[in-house]
Amino acid sequence: MHFTSEQRLDDGIVECEFTLGEIPGTLWTPESGAPAPLVLMSHNNGLPKADPRLVARARYTAARGYAVATIDAEGCGDRPRSAADEQARAELRRAMRAGEPVDEIFESFIGPMVEKAVPDWRTTLDALLALPGIEGPVGYSGGWAALGIRLAVVEPRIAAVGFFAGGYVPRAQREEARQVTVPLLFLLQWDDEGNPRRRALDLFDAFGSEEKTLHANLGGHTGTPWFELEDGCRFLDRHLK
Repeated sequence: MHFTSEQRLDDGIVECEFTLGEIPGTLWTPESGAPAPLVLMSHNNGLPKADPRLVARARYTAARGYAVATIDAEGCGDRPRSAADEQARAELRRAMRAGEPVDEIFESFIGPMVEKAVPDWRTTLDALLALPGIEGPVGYSGGWAALGIRLAVVEPRIAAVGFFAGGYVPRAQREEARQVTVPLLFLLQWDDEGNPRRRALDLFDAFGSEEKTLHANLGGHTGTPWFELEDGCRFLDRHLK
């Protein structure tokens, strides 16, 4: 892991950019340097790690005493996408403009994107836990629920997960949800125009966790209330500290 920049922010957080082979990432840690549990934080289905909403959530969480990390995995952010991915995205835009069904188009590129992203995230997790001052247990918090489901199934170091129900979850991950057994917090925007409510509720029902909590709020896709950040950190506090 090679750190390429470091800056101290006004809220007492240290923000470091790093590379790990071809993987670019960002790490936020409390300026105090005290040992901190690790939270992996992703954004929905390949959006960049520099997305302002992700950065705001990461800084808030780091200020609560966590090390928070995110990466651009293969096909995400500024990393190259395959010709097939680009074709699928173009077809998705066309179908959405025409009001046509889009589930199969989502399946064609989000499923493979999850498969490619998981090894990068696990490699990053290995490197982060080898750093001084970062320790387990590990949490996952993010809008990319499909990625989080797969990581929670294959990565025993993840002890708690928080998902936003706003992105498309491929059929394979909907089936895998039954294998997720760690404590879970699931956020649902009741009027999310891109995420059918019944599908989100069915996914929540499928999770195999004995402790799982659903928070539903009125509003569209990007209308998650800010107070859910505070509730999310209390959830992490219960299971990671």
